[in-house]
Amino acid sequence: MKKIAVLTSGGDAPGMNAAVRAVVRKAMYHDIEVYGVYQGYQGLVNNNIHKMERGTVGDKIQRGGTFLQSARCPEFKDPGVRQKGIDNLKQLGIEGLVVVGGDGSYRGAQRLNEEGIKTIGIPGTIDNDINGTDFTIGFDTALNTIIAAIDKIRDTASSHERTFIVEVMGRDAGDLALWSGLAGGAETVLVPEHKKDIKEIADKIQQGIERGKKHSIIVVAEGVMSGHECGEQLKKYINVDTRISVLGHMQRGGSPSGLDRVLASRLGGYAVELLMNDETGLAVGILNNKLSKTSFDDIFSAKHTLDEQMYALSNELSI
Repeated sequence: MKKIAVLTSGGDAPGMNAAVRAVVRKAMYHDIEVYGVYQGYQGLVNNNIHKMERGTVGDKIQRGGTFLQSARCPEFKDPGVRQKGIDNLKQLGIEGLVVVGGDGSYRGAQRLNEEGIKTIGIPGTIDNDINGTDFTIGFDTALNTIIAAIDKIRDTASSHERTFIVEVMGRDAGDLALWSGLAGGAETVLVPEHKKDIKEIADKIQQGIERGKKHSIIVVAEGVMSGHECGEQLKKYINVDTRISVLGHMQRGGSPSGLDRVLASRLGGYAVELLMNDETGLAVGILNNKLSKTSFDDIFSAKHTLDEQMYALSNELSI
């Protein structure tokens, strides 16, 4: 394989730049030309494809976001639109493509692989909701961002004896809520994988107040309900001074953590190795701290699951 390309797609995640850097430099080490596709699948269709040099990825490993940029491209589901992207790659002699992104990005990669472009996926999403890997690129950084916010919120919650509801990202997966809630000492967490009775939460808060507890932190994943809705429901059962903090897109930003930089570098390098060995239609990952590869078919055939032991522990350590 003489030429490959790399793109980032979907929501940005800290560490994507580190992954792209690893792909570029690993490939160049083995005398493979690398092209960057700017603005994701939209850029692929629009032929926004440019040759990369070692210096192109210099001074990028510490930066958040993705310098290749990302864009939504729902029309990529159309075979005719995809063919434009395939033609653009073939005109440049590009044989392989590395896609950094989440579930939707993987589905696009799978289609391209079936249609003649050898493709490898790298899990890049703060939600940590991709099968075939214990951790996705960006999760650790986002987790630390949330924990830092919870720590600051707890200071003011304690000062004013308030209950704070912290809304975090996680439409279908509760990993961010669970991990940040456990690490931040939250009194309870609400995740999409488990339903919790708001009245039961209110009762526990009341029991804590009766024991002399002055404040509480509730972490809710956006996929369960909004923080504001959670606050309104809570007020039906208990009279407490409640405030809402929606962390929003700040969770996606910031310089990637050391763990995310190392993870991204390992996965980026491994993706190139697989392409060199003519292994495609796969996504790379990390399982038990070892590099792994999983077919797109296997990734899509199973649903992401929450760590149930950790969820049980979170409940045991709550209010």
